[in-house]
Amino acid sequence: MNYRSVADLNEAIKRSITQLPQDFDIIVGIPRSGLLAANLLALYLDLPLADVEGLCKGRILATGRRFDEKRIPDFSNKDLKVLVVDDSVNSGSQMEKVKKQIESAKLPYQIYYAAVYASPRGHRYVDYWYEIVDTPRCFEWNIMHHSILTNSCVDIDGVLCRDPTPEENDDGERYREFLVNVKPLVVPTKPIGWLVTCRLEKYHELTEMWLRKHGIQYTHLIMMDLPNKETRVASGGHARFKAEIYKSVNASLFIESSYKQAQEIARLTGKPVFCVETGQMINPGFAMKNYDRGRRLAKEMIHHPFNSSIKVLRFLKRNLQTSYWKILAKRKKRG
Repeated sequence: MNYRSVADLNEAIKRSITQLPQDFDIIVGIPRSGLLAANLLALYLDLPLADVEGLCKGRILATGRRFDEKRIPDFSNKDLKVLVVDDSVNSGSQMEKVKKQIESAKLPYQIYYAAVYASPRGHRYVDYWYEIVDTPRCFEWNIMHHSILTNSCVDIDGVLCRDPTPEENDDGERYREFLVNVKPLVVPTKPIGWLVTCRLEKYHELTEMWLRKHGIQYTHLIMMDLPNKETRVASGGHARFKAEIYKSVNASLFIESSYKQAQEIARLTGKPVFCVETGQMINPGFAMKNYDRGRRLAKEMIHHPFNSSIKVLRFLKRNLQTSYWKILAKRKKRG
């Protein structure tokens, strides 16, 4: 699975600026995700931004008070140089549709086309691209609305809705109230193959009611068949339970809320896991390498504490950096 995050997109756009001509007059985004890429590019280049319809009708999006009004394009100027941007181009069908829309407007400008990510065949439809990313692929900004969901396992708490607070998680009346009334974080627009949650089976009906209420489509709902919260906590097998389901149903992706569990699921299955908490795609090689590295360093510390101290500090630094992003993600969730 080829995955790119919003941070990857931002870095790619910043690096690609030097590859672009510096005389464009306006940046145009292809709705919707192309506007994300176009907006970033327009900000970095300090150029006005429009959508495709706006370009055809001779208008730009509001610029804000800091933008120099002298740089607002004169649409009567036939020498305008325009860059039309999408986040990605795969088959080229969307790009061709946009080109026909612009051509039908009979605009006299110099118009060029770009995409941040292009497939091996898609790059033929644009004048500029930054990186070739082959399929299967998904992006952080579309993963919860991607057709891959149909063949994915998806966690519920922390993904489709927030996690319960310690007070709500009482395995009693307050928890039932949480299950009924919690607001969704996202409502996927594609059906989910398998909802895999460590919620207990006795809450199956309430969970189904909540999913129906919010129009979340799915094929299977798999829950832990244990008598109570205490038994579940004592088992300590959250990631193992999810990993066993992931392997048995032959899904192509697991979408998990917890970074720690995502790493463990990837290690146990040898398959990719997308972590919502950090926005990372955790590939099995990374998870296994991190796990094995930690075990080796622990052994080294026992026998050679002084010589291995530098290695341990570097390892901890990398993992603390990841933990830092986890903390930021949690704070963002709490608002």
